[in-house]
Amino acid sequence: AEAAVRAARASAVLDGGALQIAEDGEPDPVLAGALRVSEALEGGATTLVGVWQRAPLQALARLHSLAAADLTDDEHLGRPRADPDVGLRLELLAGLLTGGSRVPAPVLAAVAHGELLTLAPFGSADGVVARGVARLVTIATGLDPHGLGVPEVYWMRRSGDYRAAARGFASGTPDGLAAWLVLHCTGLHAGAREALQIAAGASG
Repeated sequence: AEAAVRAARASAVLDGGALQIAEDGEPDPVLAGALRVSEALEGGATTLVGVWQRAPLQALARLHSLAAADLTDDEHLGRPRADPDVGLRLELLAGLLTGGSRVPAPVLAAVAHGELLTLAPFGSADGVVARGVARLVTIATGLDPHGLGVPEVYWMRRSGDYRAAARGFASGTPDGLAAWLVLHCTGLHAGAREALQIAAGASG
């Protein structure tokens, strides 16, 4: 639970949301959405992970419905923007994620994360969704089967580098892609270390 909450709070901050729940109890809509996404993935063996393995676009729509429930009208939840390029690129990404590539899991997670940040397919909560998908990939591939890592905290602490690297990925240049892969994978490593610290604190 602690890892899921930390991941949600950090992901919310990266999308301009609050780090903490307000004392007056008024929920920040970005943080509330990020918490719903983390809850849906907590522990790894969730219904959403099963859907992801069979139909990633369906899982993507569900993630957006959770992330953006307080940010947009109901008719827009889970519905990508009406742009042919968006639909085509999502189909290509889905093919890649369901066996169209033999790249290592950390690279696959980085590509999915970067592509969704670049594409911003929904027009709301796209960052929270992209980071949720990165987490889904690490769970579904067995890299982090229980979803215990907290890479979002590393990316939040280096938000300037994170955004610059995302722009580099979007540029499509070799240097830009390499910088994004390095930052993403460094985040996964740092997130694993943070998970160990959480576990040590819980057992101590």
